[in-house]
Amino acid sequence: MSDALENVPQPIIVIDVDDPQYTGDGERIGEIEYEALLASGDPDYAWQTPSDEWNAICLNYTSGTTSNPKGVVYHHRGAYTNAISNVLEWDMPKHAVYLWTLPMFHCNGWCFPWTVAAHAGVNVCLRRVDAKAIFELIRNEGVTHYCGAPIVHNLLVNAPEDVKAGITHTVRAMVAGAAPPAAMIEGMERMGFELTHVYGLTEVYGPATVCAQQAERSALDIGERARLNARQGVRYHLQDAVSVRDPLSMEPVPLDGETIGKIMFRGNIAMKGYLKNPAATQEAFRGGWFHTGDLAVAYPDGYVRIKDRSKDIIISGGENISSIEVEDVLYRHPAVMAVAVVAKPDARWGETPCAFVELKNGAQATAEELIAHCKQHLAGFKVPRAVEFCELPKTSTGKIQKFELRKRAGSVAAIDV
Repeated sequence: MSDALENVPQPIIVIDVDDPQYTGDGERIGEIEYEALLASGDPDYAWQTPSDEWNAICLNYTSGTTSNPKGVVYHHRGAYTNAISNVLEWDMPKHAVYLWTLPMFHCNGWCFPWTVAAHAGVNVCLRRVDAKAIFELIRNEGVTHYCGAPIVHNLLVNAPEDVKAGITHTVRAMVAGAAPPAAMIEGMERMGFELTHVYGLTEVYGPATVCAQQAERSALDIGERARLNARQGVRYHLQDAVSVRDPLSMEPVPLDGETIGKIMFRGNIAMKGYLKNPAATQEAFRGGWFHTGDLAVAYPDGYVRIKDRSKDIIISGGENISSIEVEDVLYRHPAVMAVAVVAKPDARWGETPCAFVELKNGAQATAEELIAHCKQHLAGFKVPRAVEFCELPKTSTGKIQKFELRKRAGSVAAIDV
């Protein structure tokens, strides 16, 4: 964006939409209704491509799970290369029927508004995430594809069997937003949904890596398949590179599945920069790579797996504990719907794991029961020392706001484990 354009105040146009699914009593505040806006368009308008692919196409704000949202400027080249990569990675056919369980305002719907348009698909819109409504639309509209955060898929997995019944066609789901727990991946597979795990951030237009399936995995048991499918995968077709690197030396870590580095991206599917924040932009692209802040390991087959975000690692008695590893174990308890593990200050150990747990409807569990469950699968120092049952705070896109939980962790009573 030029300086001259930035300094010119631009009017904000509010558009009203007549939505039969809306049950509220909100007043109209827009200057024009959506259908009237469409009718005002010129069908003979000659679309002009941007003079430069580097021109800004839109502005997205990060979801704020760290309490520090930033304005991310997208460019035309990144938008269309990621939109086409979505088609390639998902093997999307023409006229796919796409259900909007994912908000369009989140990374521009992971670029799927452009993806669906490019392949002459059908958009099926949803006012709110509701398991019954989703399964009804899948059956009635013949939905073939949808995307969402793990918590959305978890909601579907745990829906009553009668709500899930009657779907006879193949449904392809894409999951991203956080490392999906193996229990959720297993549940999707048992439902007959084909799940594709992708990974990315707002700064890389949503998904920019994919856990590409390998034919030989079909012979493995469901637990092992779920473990492999939980990896963050390999680069998108039109992304130049993804790499796990030492953030100081900028050298790639060994492909041993053990050495921890940070995930970095390079290529066309990366933002133009942070709006009016050159210092943050320069730091984000230090060394010619975009730094995600996610700690990960790389495997001999080139796939990567997140161990944690650097701010979410729990350091207890000098030992690093991955909050994701503890969460994955808790998700395997039959009563757990959603969980987040954060650091709790501890006078002796410095920090210990504190689990915030949301139970399934009608399910019951005690803190002691969940701790005993963790002891069966984790080393002793990784077991949560405190558990609180609550509704987890989430962003509008379904991500759990761990920064809110960190504020509360210190007041959660510890349990002798």
